Amino acid sequence: MQTWARELGFSQIGVAGVDLTSAEPGLSAWLAAGFHGDMHYMAAHGLKRARPAELVPGTVSVITARMDYLPATTVTDAGQWQAVELGRLQRPAEGVVSIYARGRDYHKVMRQRLQKLALRLAEAVGPMGHRVFTDSAPVLEAELAARSGQGWRGKHTLLLNREAGSMFFLGEIYVDVALPPSEPITPHCGTCSACIDICPTQAIVAPHRLDARRCISYLTIEHAGPIPLELRPLIGNRIYGCDDCQLVCPWNKFAQRSALPDFDERTGLSGQQLVTLFEWSEADFLAMTEGSAIRRIGHERWLRNIAVAMGNALRASSASDPQTALAIRTSLQLRQPGSSPLVAEHIDWALAQQGSA
Repeated sequence: MQTWARELGFSQIGVAGVDLTSAEPGLSAWLAAGFHGDMHYMAAHGLKRARPAELVPGTVSVITARMDYLPATTVTDAGQWQAVELGRLQRPAEGVVSIYARGRDYHKVMRQRLQKLALRLAEAVGPMGHRVFTDSAPVLEAELAARSGQGWRGKHTLLLNREAGSMFFLGEIYVDVALPPSEPITPHCGTCSACIDICPTQAIVAPHRLDARRCISYLTIEHAGPIPLELRPLIGNRIYGCDDCQLVCPWNKFAQRSALPDFDERTGLSGQQLVTLFEWSEADFLAMTEGSAIRRIGHERWLRNIAVAMGNALRASSASDPQTALAIRTSLQLRQPGSSPLVAEHIDWALAQQGSA
């Protein structure tokens, strides 16, 4: 099965059982604390996430799959790719999109290949009921992956692997055939707290405990309303997602480049100036994000996110780079007329940042 998986672009597969009752108290406490924020679907499904046989009746085993996503052009010498990414955060007029979202939408790539893997397995073992998932249903993905030996849960809550760090996607195949489970592996974070220390908004409130309401990935992707005022300056120039906790993780010196061209960076998105991205009409946005995970947030939230980043860039460049500051201010003023109330409010805030450093 590992050979078939690798032929389809997966890095590793494992098998987990369906008894996740030991994960239920932690899930319940996380939801009770409100750490899921506006992700109401998390609470709506409740403990079904920890009960695979309730989600898909008849499920007795879960096949987990891992797929590396660093673009093929990534320089993987120790520390280099992280230095490149951290360097982007030091250029305030440049928009930073999370690495995973710079190529094709992983949901589509993973789902198609998981389906092919399931069909190939069914050919080998006989008729087999199955259903595939990748971040698309109430599934405890990281928990299942950890139980199946794909890695261990890092203090940032993401899965870590000794040979690949955390720069990979996860997917699952729920099956009604009993398969021998894989052995879980020992955690290897030790006393390291780099991910907790680096988080710009202090969203990792304790080891293995994330308050999504403070997480930049949540704020720029899942959250639909105004971004809280106190968090806006901390977002910097991140306009879709945030990789900081992964960039500083020592295990990501082993992160692997993707075997698929799907995750190569698309032209016109990575390394682009905020002013250029802010000028996109809705038609431009739809064209430039076709087949991308970014499209799901819509043009309005895209503009909201960029307006926040432009405000932060305006604050950073008002004195040191008046020409850039002028370009940003002009772009914000041109977009203001006709903007939705959500975008207009963030533009107002951005314009007020000039000279507020």
